[in-house]
Amino acid sequence: MNTSTVSVVIPAYNEEENIGDIILRTNATLETTGVPYEIIVVDDGSIDETKLMAMKYKTTVLSNGTNRGKGYALKKGIQYANGGLLITMDADGSHRPEEIPKLLVPLLNGADAVFGSRFIDKREQDSTKKLHIFGNKLFNLLITLLTGKRITDSQTGFRGYKRKIIDEIEITCDGYEVETELTLKSLKNGYIVHEESITFESRKDGYSHLNPLFDGIKIFKTIIRASINARKQD
Repeated sequence: MNTSTVSVVIPAYNEEENIGDIILRTNATLETTGVPYEIIVVDDGSIDETKLMAMKYKTTVLSNGTNRGKGYALKKGIQYANGGLLITMDADGSHRPEEIPKLLVPLLNGADAVFGSRFIDKREQDSTKKLHIFGNKLFNLLITLLTGKRITDSQTGFRGYKRKIIDEIEITCDGYEVETELTLKSLKNGYIVHEESITFESRKDGYSHLNPLFDGIKIFKTIIRASINARKQD
């Protein structure tokens, strides 16, 4: 592992219309930083041309073969990554690769984990569905009650971690609830967590694969289970 390298892990499922633009902008942004980096796209069993599109650009492309879930894809990408600093982001165009430095700076200044929050100043709420905002607030409140630490966006997929933190946390979730698990375990284990305001945009093309009811129930169960079992790996 190269502690000076930045690894960007992007799980992708049926994002052929968006993935190329995300990779190009991520490469351009990281080139301006002057730090060694790698971009890892994990194709989660897409049935469109996501994998082929990603392979056209400067990136490493991994494949799950079949659809295993966002959490599974993230774990696979993290295991393959060589960097001492990890950035995770979605492939649907809702996150701006140009804001990656906003996550890196706190990591270089003492933070263990940085969560890109859509709601610190409430300016991005118009880009998020009201049902998702309500669910996010509910989960944020529950996590705050269980950890004693305030969080404004527990469901964000735009994050940064020091590699040693990820290696110490046991990630068990395979679905969308993976961000919730990482949020709660980071807070419960006493890591220095920083939230950074980010821009959030509606997806460019395609449609969301998140099921508010089904995934909401899984997220709630994850909060309870992770609160009980939160611990570093031995």
